[in-house]
Amino acid sequence: MTVRTRFAPSPTGYLHIGGVRTALFNWLLARHYGGQFVLRIDDTDQQRHVEQAVARIVEGFRWLGIDWDEGPEVGGAAGPYFQSQRTEHYRAAAERLMASGHVYRDYSTEAERAADRAAAEKAKRAYRFRRIEYTEEQLRQFESEGRPYALRFAVPPGRTLRLDDAIKGTVEFATDEIGDFVILRPDGSPLYNFASVVDDVTMGITHVIRAEEHLSNTFPQLLIFEALGARLPVFAHVPYVAEPGSKAKMSKRKMEEYAKAGILLYLHDYIERGYLPEAVLNYLARLGWSYDGTQEIFTREELIEKFTLERVNSSPASHDQDKLFWIEGEWMRAQPMDRKVAGCAEFLAREGLVRLPLDPATRSRLEAVITALGDRLKTFSDVVKLGRYFFTETLTHDPDAVRKRLRKDGVVEMLRELDDLLARTEPFDLATLEAAVHAYAEQTGRKMGDVVNPLRVATTGQAVGPGLYDCLVILGRESCRRRIGETIAMLERGGATGT
Repeated sequence: MTVRTRFAPSPTGYLHIGGVRTALFNWLLARHYGGQFVLRIDDTDQQRHVEQAVARIVEGFRWLGIDWDEGPEVGGAAGPYFQSQRTEHYRAAAERLMASGHVYRDYSTEAERAADRAAAEKAKRAYRFRRIEYTEEQLRQFESEGRPYALRFAVPPGRTLRLDDAIKGTVEFATDEIGDFVILRPDGSPLYNFASVVDDVTMGITHVIRAEEHLSNTFPQLLIFEALGARLPVFAHVPYVAEPGSKAKMSKRKMEEYAKAGILLYLHDYIERGYLPEAVLNYLARLGWSYDGTQEIFTREELIEKFTLERVNSSPASHDQDKLFWIEGEWMRAQPMDRKVAGCAEFLAREGLVRLPLDPATRSRLEAVITALGDRLKTFSDVVKLGRYFFTETLTHDPDAVRKRLRKDGVVEMLRELDDLLARTEPFDLATLEAAVHAYAEQTGRKMGDVVNPLRVATTGQAVGPGLYDCLVILGRESCRRRIGETIAMLERGGATGT
């Protein structure tokens, strides 16, 4: 089976994960059948065009590993791949439709259309624009005075259009519900429905996989395909991505609310947080597509092998940040140390905590930190959140940790004793330190929690983190003793939220 799919984003901002999922489905289907995936930029609406948006799209797809056979930076025989550069294609198609009688010149003014709309409202009927029958004399006058006109498609009345959608099933729509629609504005620029069809025809697109919000656009497009005498592609309208645990569509208006809940809407957010592209690709593929109901982790090759439209769900899939995080963790766990080091080092360098390229000592410390963090390290940026204190001489105490663990009678004296213990412990390794601290707790009659928790806060500034003895070894004897001294001084002067 010959398969040519396309993704045609508008360069109006960052890539939404719903759009990325649609692009992924197009890419997977093309790769599954050994076909071609085309990237086409729908930039006809220059008022909404955002500078650098195309670069963001290209960067995002390359990060994910979604490559395209034709499109920006690649070229191809069906180019150009920017709609703003395809004016001649649209003009030629419009002239064909004019000659065949499917399209007419619309000289109507805004005032005339407003009056027509008002009359429809007064009659309590839906407004559908229909051709205004001007006299021959009026038409000659319009032409002589150079009155601007749009080109409109004459929608045939009384028909029922049928779409056999690969995901939604059979959908029907009456042409009486479609007004005569503009295909070219007076300035010659095309509208979406017309440009999309012309491009799909001239580029030989066989499968149109897109968001279900475009379903209503499909019926006018069916008329254009028919009028051009072109073969219909297979249409597949993908359900929207719903809010977590809901069927409500995710909305840009709730961006602040989502951010507070840790929900990421745009692909660049995942890049900036240090997610693995394999994990994001895996998650998006599973968002509304099922295979056997049990497998969750898929490699790129497995997705290509197994993906079909028949297994795409017809109802919305809820975005599940926890599931994404779990998939991310599974993929991170499987990464070799070299990749973890490279990814983490980038985020540490952004914070000014290390310099690139890493010197041998810093690399060794980072490897030890990554090992100590273990499964806590889900994304590369986590190394900053969870392990900053390993890469700075400045000890910052968490006020809550100080209040809960250090603001207690006898803690300062205990920290002095632990400082002396660390000074005497030989060798300064994990096993020896653990045995020494256990022995100290037993000798002084303290519970282990009453010893290790204050010692952790005194040396790392935090209440949670990797194993305490891992922290002590990575930080080293002198750093640990210095930090204990700073903590004692802080407590004695009433710092970190007071006495």
